[in-house]
Amino acid sequence: MDKQKVTALATAVLKTEADSITALIARIDDDFVRACEFMLACEGRVVVTGMGKSGHIGSKVAATLASTGTPAFFMHPGEASHGDLGMITAKDVVLAYSNSGETGELRTILPLIRRAGVPMIALTGNPDSTLAREADVHIDVSVSKEACPLGLAPTASTTAALAMGDALAVSLLETRGFTAEDFALSHPGGSLGRRLLLHVSDIMHADSAIPLVTGEQPMSDALVEMTRKGLGMVVVVDSYDKLQLRGVFTDGDLRRMLDHGEINLHQMRVKEHMTTPCQTVQCNRLAAEALQILDEYKINALPVVDDAGCVVGAFNMHDLLRAGVV
Repeated sequence: MDKQKVTALATAVLKTEADSITALIARIDDDFVRACEFMLACEGRVVVTGMGKSGHIGSKVAATLASTGTPAFFMHPGEASHGDLGMITAKDVVLAYSNSGETGELRTILPLIRRAGVPMIALTGNPDSTLAREADVHIDVSVSKEACPLGLAPTASTTAALAMGDALAVSLLETRGFTAEDFALSHPGGSLGRRLLLHVSDIMHADSAIPLVTGEQPMSDALVEMTRKGLGMVVVVDSYDKLQLRGVFTDGDLRRMLDHGEINLHQMRVKEHMTTPCQTVQCNRLAAEALQILDEYKINALPVVDDAGCVVGAFNMHDLLRAGVV
């Protein structure tokens, strides 16, 4: 294998595809805006269709639209003429992909789409094609050449079509006022969803699982409670009735005590060695925000308090790891 030739070819491919995308900038015009208007006004769903490589691009664009606030799905044009055309309703908008604009499967269902009065947006590489002429809106995604040296395999053309689909999806996203929280609601299983949907209340230890001691208790009680609850700390409160937070005592505090020499755990009081004031978080905060507090202050656990400063829970870094926030 000639390494120089391989790298030169790869570089040429990327340059050709980059140039094809750059050329699209001049085509963000009134037709593009009209396409966005059709999709924004759509009371049903955007039905994306395309055959072959255009179909693969259309499938991805449909997924991007659906996850960014524009309900959409992909319909295979070959299956459409065998019953799947029933997926389309009068409230939908069709977004059709075809580089040639003359794809047979699309031309077969085109009259039926037009008869149903469903608006159609076409993205083709041929403004003079049947699909371009019959569509309500046509967006030109033609390229000067394919990245394939044979000029046969769809390469630059599919890249351009995909980029224009992304441009439509993001323009709609911004216009709808779609937020990161909205995005997370459609991605609950992903890491982003966990970071934007999980709250401290979802991961914290509550009730009897909270490691609690009062400041007047001996240090030996704090160590027993810390070991029993397994969070690497105890939360120090004024009493077991009100649970007003006074401070925390951590396993790190214990190591620092031991480093200073002999200690009598039965005589020492927790309040003498607790950290006060201490960092806290409320249960309605995002777990990702709590992680930022842990990182900023180089600590491994946090007490959770209510508006009155009373303890309602506690958690540590392992809880965030188990929840997939980290």
